[in-house]
Amino acid sequence: MSSLCCQLILCIPLLLADAPTSPCGQKLPDCVLGNDGSTATRLNDFHDNNILALVFLGTECPLAGLYAQCLNELDEQFADRGVRIIGIDSNQQDSAAEIAAFARNHALRFPLLQDIDNRLADQLVAQRTPEVFLLDHQRIVRYHGRIDDQYAVGVRRALPTRHDLALAIEDLLAGRDVQVPSTDAVGCFIGRIANPKHLRAANDAPQITFTRDVAPVLNRHCVSCHRPGSIGPFALLTYHDAVAWAPTIQEVIAQNRMPPWLASPNHGKFTNEARLTAAERQLLTDWIAQGMSEGEASDMPPPPVFNDSWRVKEPDLVLSMPTQFEIPAHGIVDYQYFEVDPGFREDKWIQAAEVRPGNRTVVHHSLIFLRPPGSHDLIAQGDLKSVYLTGFAAGSTPLNLPAGMAKKIPAGWRLVFQMHYTTTGTPQHDRSTLGLVFADPHTVQKEVATNMLMDMSLSLPPHSADTLVQARTTLKHDLLLLSLSPHMHLRGKSFRYEAHYPGGLSEILLDIPRYDFGWQDTYFLAGPKRLPRGTVLHCTAHFDNSAANLANPDPSATVKWGEQTTDEMMIGYYDVVLADQNLTQPAPIASLLRSAQTNYHFAFPTICIIGAWLVLRRHHARTAFSPAQRQPS
Repeated sequence: MSSLCCQLILCIPLLLADAPTSPCGQKLPDCVLGNDGSTATRLNDFHDNNILALVFLGTECPLAGLYAQCLNELDEQFADRGVRIIGIDSNQQDSAAEIAAFARNHALRFPLLQDIDNRLADQLVAQRTPEVFLLDHQRIVRYHGRIDDQYAVGVRRALPTRHDLALAIEDLLAGRDVQVPSTDAVGCFIGRIANPKHLRAANDAPQITFTRDVAPVLNRHCVSCHRPGSIGPFALLTYHDAVAWAPTIQEVIAQNRMPPWLASPNHGKFTNEARLTAAERQLLTDWIAQGMSEGEASDMPPPPVFNDSWRVKEPDLVLSMPTQFEIPAHGIVDYQYFEVDPGFREDKWIQAAEVRPGNRTVVHHSLIFLRPPGSHDLIAQGDLKSVYLTGFAAGSTPLNLPAGMAKKIPAGWRLVFQMHYTTTGTPQHDRSTLGLVFADPHTVQKEVATNMLMDMSLSLPPHSADTLVQARTTLKHDLLLLSLSPHMHLRGKSFRYEAHYPGGLSEILLDIPRYDFGWQDTYFLAGPKRLPRGTVLHCTAHFDNSAANLANPDPSATVKWGEQTTDEMMIGYYDVVLADQNLTQPAPIASLLRSAQTNYHFAFPTICIIGAWLVLRRHHARTAFSPAQRQPS
């Protein structure tokens, strides 16, 4: 419950529904389907249509938005054959105005009706949005489930592999039984009105209340993202918000999907850990089980105050993408690159940096790389070969380095925005920005570098459920490890960092047992960890290129390294500093010699400078202590 961005717009629980019984075979008598804002619409009003597809939708469910155009096309495709699509909104949190705005924004060409008090949803035992009930001419349910298989939990296919609703309609039009009459619906839970009969009696105290007990938990963990204008697709600020989304809250905490935190609790401590305590999880579960009592208004805590501008302190410089980028309503968008010249005529030290998406609904993630003037490549710089400056992903924490530590942007170098966009069902645009907070160069003791371990030769065989890819390096310096950030694409399964120390001991630094491309985070260590020279830093990643991986774009493909999400990557980013570096003090001779040995580009001039210094020092010593100078005057 803390942030958003999965493959589908992130904090939503797009989970497979487990309907108690199939509604297929149920006859729906004439009833009120809903209200279009002026008058009630009944089932019998569609007597001219032999087939009706009732599709439950919700204004805040991203999946409903993604399927809006598909439903438009189905309605148009079958209109002259007596088929009609009818949208039903049963969410008690969706107002008539919001339903009308959803229909307008998505240019719906079929009716979208409001199901007051979720009566129709209860009659059909509808659970999710979107969820389809296909009725024949006798108004008997002949198909129930999903629209197609294009979207699921963490799944975003370019095209569906099975058009379930369209195939069911074709079966009915041909006079056949539907070949696949039931599928699992995928989407958000319908927000039903609270049912007072589930409330415990007053003498069943202690009763958990929203205002006294639940609101503080949501304020701590959820509302930073789940509030108007933020990254979450719905708000959790009020009692009515929480009641409407209670089934979703219950499901995502039970399955450890929210708050979004992928790291195993068995290894490592991290300052940005987003995890409910066991007591908080139990409290939320018990509140829902007790019937979701509101409590006294006087117990309601004040809403948290958020800085909607920057999470780092006010930037010294704000840079924007040079142009606005237009994102189409549908399809897969290739990575986009935008170069910005910050105009630095001297080296700049960066204490903090934050990427602010111009449009959070479409920015899946962004990385800021460095590029020297005149080059078309992204090049590492500095003694430790830093590869990038900072980045953004849903739920991630901006770069905010400890005092005395900073990253360097060399004079004249450019910044490159690498942007990964996802589509939402409507055309969008974005112009993201980067805020930089400068450090006083006289106070910078250690230069922070982002290094990476990777295997660009990876090859995932077709239909392979578990392919191991590894990368390792032996550290040539004593380092302090600050953070870890694993990166894979849609076939990523798990990721682990390990340190094998010179004395023979080993340690798991970070373990991601179930990798999720939708949540790419940087894991900031609770304190710098010293990695002595000779330590082997080892990354292991497992990939699932089988059909069992629902996010897999093509299980039959041999997958190689590539930038697009349909390709794969295995990168273990990590931030480090030289353990004994102090840039405010002159570098000792031994350190300069080691630097010359490990940085061959600077070896010759460094040795020449050191050699000249030694010659001058020897000459000065001979002059200062000659026998003639020791004689008394």
